[in-house]
Amino acid sequence: MGNFIDRNVKWLFPLPAILFILVMMVFPILYTVWNSMTPWSISAGRPATFFGLTNYFNLPEDTRFVASISRTLFFTILAVVIEVVLGVAIALLLNRDFPLKRFINSIILLPMMATPVAIAMVWLLMYVPTSGIVNFVLRSLGLPEGLWVYSANTVIPALALVDIWEWTPMIILICLAGLTALPHDPFEAARVDGASSWQTIRYITLPMLMPTITIAMLLRLIDALKTFDIIYTMTGGGPGFTSETLNIYAFVQAFQYFNFGYASSVLVIFFAIVLGVSLLVTYTRRTLEV
Repeated sequence: MGNFIDRNVKWLFPLPAILFILVMMVFPILYTVWNSMTPWSISAGRPATFFGLTNYFNLPEDTRFVASISRTLFFTILAVVIEVVLGVAIALLLNRDFPLKRFINSIILLPMMATPVAIAMVWLLMYVPTSGIVNFVLRSLGLPEGLWVYSANTVIPALALVDIWEWTPMIILICLAGLTALPHDPFEAARVDGASSWQTIRYITLPMLMPTITIAMLLRLIDALKTFDIIYTMTGGGPGFTSETLNIYAFVQAFQYFNFGYASSVLVIFFAIVLGVSLLVTYTRRTLEV
């Protein structure tokens, strides 16, 4: 018995922290799933009594819910694809010695350090059609101006641009770390064989960096799917419902309409989408590695 305790005592020290994390993660998820199977609504006076999967059966008939899924996916794909392309390209440019390299690396990280609400307010002022700097620059260049977050046609791309500006530095940082960890021998062999810079990047750097890029993309996919603060601060889901993502819609159902049961079912579907995207990216990465 004493030997058993001696061998396993190391697991007792992190046990309280592990139990705390499990309780803080598992209980809210289970509670949300339970609420999603109740008609709980303060505004309608319905109690939190179990009534099965009725909320889930009603979701496909809810046009706002269906539209919010497409907007969430459009915003996420648009933002993440551009972030990954820009992040990898800039990381490749910065992965060499040049004057002021450390200073530029520090400046690039500044958008990540600002609070999302502050970023949203600054960009909202920049997007003002009459006096914003975005239209001022376009006007000065003789290019057509836009209504940006004030138009249903441009609101999602305008919001995605804010996300790109804020989070591309994270992709750059991760890719730079991955580039510095790559072995030097393949690059020396390519140089001896007379490979061009583009051939080296295409056939050596990018394949070896792909696991790092996949991890960065997975982190950004999950985070972009969950984006709430910037969208809610800048548009509140408007104009109309044209920028209402799943997070915004769940918030509206819970804290404006007080339909907590229905909002919980939206969040469960949202969790399933995030989990599905994560598994898909992970499976794709393993397939590419094989």
